[in-house]
Parts: sequence; structure tokens; C-alpha cells
Amino acid sequence: MADKSYTPRKKKQYEDEIVKAMTEKFGYTNRFAIPKIEKITLNMGVGEGSQDKKKVTTALEEMQLIAGQKPVITKAKKSIATFKLREGMPIGVKVTLRGAQMFEFLDRLVTVAMPRIRDFRGLNPKSFDGRGNFAMGLKEQIVFPEISYDAIDVVRGMDVIVTTSAKTDDEARELLRFFGFPFPVEATEEQEAA
Repeated sequence: MADKSYTPRKKKQYEDEIVKAMTEKFGYTNRFAIPKIEKITLNMGVGEGSQDKKKVTTALEEMQLIAGQKPVITKAKKSIATFKLREGMPIGVKVTLRGAQMFEFLDRLVTVAMPRIRDFRGLNPKSFDGRGNFAMGLKEQIVFPEISYDAIDVVRGMDVIVTTSAKTDDEARELLRFFGFPFPVEATEEQEAA
């Protein structure tokens, strides 16, 4: 059984530093108005999974290693003849992280995986949906140290969606920046000047 007194590093950082920094920047009067990360959703599409079930199983195992939680298999909602796809065929895997596992994944994503991305120049500050949620794509799953480079059969990309309680994209961007997401600084300074 897990130790109840253990607090993930990023959760502790949020409670000790980020709450204070966000209050100073945006002037919140209520503690509950301060944005927080609600969940992180990981999604890996396996297009060839409709022909080969083993590919979906492999993706499922890799996603479980990355997330630390068992993912679910996503199935096709409707048939598409040109893709040789029938309704109900497995086409990917996804997992939703909350609580301690979410903070652990966030820590590994920011401190280990992102620095390992090739030709990385920071995240796109425009990848917000208008309601404070951020989405990014990773081209290869091997940026996570849990995945052995020699053990993989094919390099797969994945989507990482961070859902926050922020009302605006600016609040969410600042929240994620405090968590260590590498957004280019000059992009936000230009937006503030405009």
C-alpha cells in the first residue's frame, strides 16, 4: 500500500510556490479561484491496430509504463471503408491521470521527457483551446526513460492534453510556466504589448 504521507514534488511546488506567484500576478482574492491542473489525458493512436491486434497490445503496455496506470483501448465509432476500418475495431489507447499520478507524470514530462526531445525549441504558446486547456503532441514515445529504445517495435507519437481550471488561456499559460513548461518568453511579451 502507498505511503499516505508522501506528496509528489510538483504538488508540493504548487502549494508552496505557485499559489503565491499566481495570486501576485493575477490578484486573486479567493484561494479557490486560483487555477490548478485538474487532469492530464494521454492518447496514442494505433492506426495499424485494426489489422494487427498485437500492435494495440504493445501500445497499451508502453502507455502503461509511461503513465503508471492501466490505459483503455479506444475503438472506432463508425466504419470507414477507405481505411479498412469497421465499427468497434481497436484504433488506439488512452489514459486519464488525476491526483498523485498526474503530478508524478507532470514531473517526469517537464524534467526528463521534454529535455530529451530532438530539436526542441519550446512549446507553442498558441496551443490553448480558449478555455485554459493545453494540448501538445510528442512525435516519439522514447523520450520517456521507462521505454527501452531496443524493446520498441515502432516509434509512435502521442497527445498530451492538460486540463486546467483556469478561465483564460493567459492564466493557464502562466500556471503551466510556473510548473516548468518551456513556453518561449518573447511570444507572451509581444502579446502583452499588443
